[in-house]
Amino acid sequence: MTAPLIETRHLKKYFPVKSGSMFGKKRVVRAVDDVTLTIRERETFALVGESGCGKTTFGRLILRLEGKTAGNVYYRGNDLHNVDAETLRNLRKRIQIIFQDPFASLNPRMRIRSILAEPLQTHNGRATSREMDERIRQLLTFVGLPEQVLRRYPHQFSGGQRQRIGIARALASHPEFIVCDEAVSALDVSIQAQILNLLEDLQEKFKLTYLFITHDLSVVNHIADRVCVMFLGKAVELGPTADLFRQPRHPYTRFLISAVPIPDPEMRNRQKMILTGDIPSPMQRIDGCRFHTRCPYARPVCRREDPAVVTDGERAVACHFPLD
Repeated sequence: MTAPLIETRHLKKYFPVKSGSMFGKKRVVRAVDDVTLTIRERETFALVGESGCGKTTFGRLILRLEGKTAGNVYYRGNDLHNVDAETLRNLRKRIQIIFQDPFASLNPRMRIRSILAEPLQTHNGRATSREMDERIRQLLTFVGLPEQVLRRYPHQFSGGQRQRIGIARALASHPEFIVCDEAVSALDVSIQAQILNLLEDLQEKFKLTYLFITHDLSVVNHIADRVCVMFLGKAVELGPTADLFRQPRHPYTRFLISAVPIPDPEMRNRQKMILTGDIPSPMQRIDGCRFHTRCPYARPVCRREDPAVVTDGERAVACHFPLD
């Protein structure tokens, strides 16, 4: 078994919400609420769930783009939220991100050469102009773009080309861990496949580890080694991708998989599982399981007690009555 590269322990992030009145009760959004997991070297670890479940916040906590409320994030044994500025600066070379929107994440006033040179100047300021030019040409080759793009601006490219530029920028500092935050969700389906194949090729070439954040389970089934399912800030199920798709143990996971479109015409008439009930507000403190308001299998204990995480080998599920 590969050693963990990233480890989170009881990680929490609460966002305060302003009250409508001066004397109103203080409220918080529990975006990430007590998440403990590990990401192993050279694997693709997927984090899935509906919009607002805390996936992106979790990724930003790992990158220390957000401050934690409680808990720890370890990268090769270094607690990223409790290291000095110089140590953090050195660690940032090894941890990068590919953003969801390839247009919003690229400075529209900078040429592509300047965009790719910026991380090189930040993390290797002693590099000569010739060395930087050589590295930039290498990066373009890695992502399948011609050298002629260097003098152009981001708006002159398609979405897929802009995402390739974003990937090249992420590779500039020789990282070993990359957070892919909905990296293909803004792209056409045919372009998605190209970018996913590119990410897989780069992973093999540079021995990369990915945290792949997405709501698209069909993408997860294609690219991920292990999957963690989140619901309202909680990790509700974790396991190897093939096992989780074959036999989901949490009701929420089963509903998510049921909603995945199947291209086989003979399977289009399959009975889909429909969720009922209301999604609790993330500002509301919920007694019991957070999914009980929508779960058809909920029993009285589900409304009273928050389920503990039960581990069985590679599988883990937070449910009082796991499905067989």
